[in-house]
Amino acid sequence: MAPPKRSIRGLQDIRTASGKPDIINEPYRAYMRITVIEMEKVRRSKERESALHRVRNIEARFKEIEAEKDALLEVLGERRPGTATGESGEGSAATQSAGGFKVRY
Repeated sequence: MAPPKRSIRGLQDIRTASGKPDIINEPYRAYMRITVIEMEKVRRSKERESALHRVRNIEARFKEIEAEKDALLEVLGERRPGTATGESGEGSAATQSAGGFKVRY
């Protein structure tokens, strides 16, 4: 009598996850995914609010810096009260349009 033949396993015999049910067939997985997405949305919303708060603080500080600079220049006589360009009416037009800041010793 001949020995029984054994089948040789090949690539087609490897088991995969393709036959397993997906998210649509398992509603709890879909609900869990929705929960995770909503949690991420809340976290990103808080990050966004924090970033906007920091930007508002920076803008407020810029305004404070400009106000303090204007006050100091006004004390030094570089600016008349209420002007934002720094033109005090003194000197030639070339000096006024040169731009930058002036340091007096």
